[in-house]
Amino acid sequence: MTGSVDLRERGRGAYRLREWASAYELLAAADRESPLGPDDLELWVTAAYLTGHDDSGDDLSARAFRECAADDPARAARHALRLAILLLLRGETARSSGWRTRARRLLDGRGGDCAERGYLLVPAAVEFLVAGDAAEAEAASAEAVAIGERFGDPDLLALGRLGVGQALVASGRTASALGLLDEVMVAVTADEVSPIFTGILYCAVIETCGEVFDLRRVREWTVALTRWCEAQPDLVPYRGQCLVHRSEIMLRHGAWSDALGEARMACAGLTGHPAAGAAYYQLAEVHRFRGEYDRAEEAYRQASRWIPEPQPGLALLRMAQGQVDAAAAMIRRALDGTAAFVALRRAAHVDPAPAAAARPRLLAAHVEIMIAAGDLAAARVAVAELEAIADHVGAPLLQAMSAHATGAVRVAEGDAGAAQVLRRAWRAWQDLDAPYEAPASGSSWGSRAGSSGTRTPRTWSSTRRAWCSSSSGPRRTSLGCAPCHGPPVPAP
Repeated sequence: MTGSVDLRERGRGAYRLREWASAYELLAAADRESPLGPDDLELWVTAAYLTGHDDSGDDLSARAFRECAADDPARAARHALRLAILLLLRGETARSSGWRTRARRLLDGRGGDCAERGYLLVPAAVEFLVAGDAAEAEAASAEAVAIGERFGDPDLLALGRLGVGQALVASGRTASALGLLDEVMVAVTADEVSPIFTGILYCAVIETCGEVFDLRRVREWTVALTRWCEAQPDLVPYRGQCLVHRSEIMLRHGAWSDALGEARMACAGLTGHPAAGAAYYQLAEVHRFRGEYDRAEEAYRQASRWIPEPQPGLALLRMAQGQVDAAAAMIRRALDGTAAFVALRRAAHVDPAPAAAARPRLLAAHVEIMIAAGDLAAARVAVAELEAIADHVGAPLLQAMSAHATGAVRVAEGDAGAAQVLRRAWRAWQDLDAPYEAPASGSSWGSRAGSSGTRTPRTWSSTRRAWCSSSSGPRRTSLGCAPCHGPPVPAP
């Protein structure tokens, strides 16, 4: 017994220090000596999940539920509901539903109000959001917040406010949503939230800010997530998603070699995880930017195991390889798919925002590919839609994308007014510290547009290729990329 007590004390100490691997092993050893009680079992469950032992964490949660059900039904329900939330986030909806049903039955038998009833609302809100019912998601999340406030439960408060914020984004009320998400992150960074939910909240807030193209918040919260992960070397979940976000930021800001390293580590760390698709897509994007087209091809292939249509990246790769017709077919199919999905959701009186969030990037790629294909009419239609979205949302990134696309079309049309638009795009990219896009929209291109008499549809793509491979070669190399390879865009 003395040995078991010592192991428990050491396991608790490791837990307090956030040495998750040691805590997991020590508490497992203590349990082999003598079964852990409810408090220590709770610590073991947390350490299991944070060290990536998901199956073990699930089994331990089920054990904790069974052992607490008779004497402490509220605590048992909390174990069941946390397991239900984690299963839902891993895509195991049937098992998640089963554990929610168990928790609900236990709470109904217990009677009375408790914080755990608020946790029943969290997975329900997620399902409403996935189904596109922002109003129901907001209502369920707001009720969870009210219960969290009534019982002073920081985890429930943060999860509920996240749900309200995501529902507000889905219904187009971005300003209100961002303020609420900032409040969630204040609680997270103040260490008011338990470790498992802290990681979930970081990733969810960063992804939501990315959906509304708020690069400043994405950057700020990714830095905070990085610090949190680095302070816990044993942490396995969230580290891969953190690396994906870091790689995206590095790619945007021109640190291409660093972006490549982060993307590779993300792929290695997310093997078999649903987020592996995003990791491989990001790796493909880095290789494409660097002109490493064969490697990009392979990474897009890997991404397609989780993402059926890895777009717009794959279409842009085909264009860079000189396969303009294939690129055009791909990007049209991707755009038509989102348009049809949005239309179906609207017809069913379901919010279309989840499908519409990806559309601006598809539109920007569509413009570039249609110019290369010589279909300026299609490019103009895409520009008009992108401009409307940028004006409505007002995000600086969307404004830069819109100005860039507008300038590209005007160059292709031989419009002398392209110079002014391209200079505006150049300034917008400069403000965003995007050293790849800025030269592509730069004043030298604007000068060319302003001094030209006529332009053919392929001029923009040819000029972009020229920037990649000639006078700005040193600039690209300084970003950490190889010289552009692959066939040039055909001359007019």
